[in-house]
Amino acid sequence: MNSLYRTMLFVPGNNPKKIISAEVYGADCIIYDLEDSVSVFEKDSARILVKYALRYNRPECRIGIRINQSDTPYYKEDVECMVPLKPDFLRLPKAECAEDIINLDRLITKTEKEFDIPEGSVKIVASIENALGVMNSYKIASASKRMLAIGLGAEDFRTDMGMQRSESAEEILFARNLIALHAHAANIKAMDYVYSNFKNEEGFRSDTLLGKKLGYTGKSVVHPSQVSIVHEIYTPSEEEIDNAKAIFAAYEDALKCGSGVTSLNGKMIDKPMVTRAMAVLSSAKAAGMEV
Repeated sequence: MNSLYRTMLFVPGNNPKKIISAEVYGADCIIYDLEDSVSVFEKDSARILVKYALRYNRPECRIGIRINQSDTPYYKEDVECMVPLKPDFLRLPKAECAEDIINLDRLITKTEKEFDIPEGSVKIVASIENALGVMNSYKIASASKRMLAIGLGAEDFRTDMGMQRSESAEEILFARNLIALHAHAANIKAMDYVYSNFKNEEGFRSDTLLGKKLGYTGKSVVHPSQVSIVHEIYTPSEEEIDNAKAIFAAYEDALKCGSGVTSLNGKMIDKPMVTRAMAVLSSAKAAGMEV
């Protein structure tokens, strides 16, 4: 199992066919959804379906479970039923403040102790879906040692702000940028938002490229066709790997000569560039590439 979280593929928790087939699409992580894709009449049955799916047919990839938000009657039972399955994380929707994370942390800890699971095993990913959550995104990101990632729930955020949706997504750029900044400030992952128009491959590719430029480390997806595009964009190319190797080698030669700065192909190389080169090589190695 690789350590990457380039893709988090949402799968409806009430759909047996999609649950069974989800692994074949090669996402780094599958998120079984107990929230938006499941009607109020199927919450219990979805929870039971996911429980037995993970107990008897657990995929080899990383596993997340999107629970219902904390002010619903399903939240507590979601946590208490899902934590014993030892998912990599629970994804909390509509996080607004640090207290949302702290309260979830406490409930996870309580359940881990009850089932003799090492404390801290189950991480937290938070979806930020309104203006208050965006303003509090650093506090959310840094509220618990369990925090793995934060990301924007774009459609709910647009609704909260009274925004009109555009294909360029320019209306959510500030929030998207701020959440990425706060994720990095808290030293956790920044997971880019769901691009729901999966039929627009060109728009999706452009949007994913922009997310990478903004500092996102991966993207949540809702359709299998989106997985390979995200992996292509977030996996270093051979050219990037070769360039990273050259930068690292040139810098090592400079250090041997007692200098912290050198150049390669007419461009200055210093420690920040070396750090980025090492990140490229680390990402390539995690993706199973030879470096």
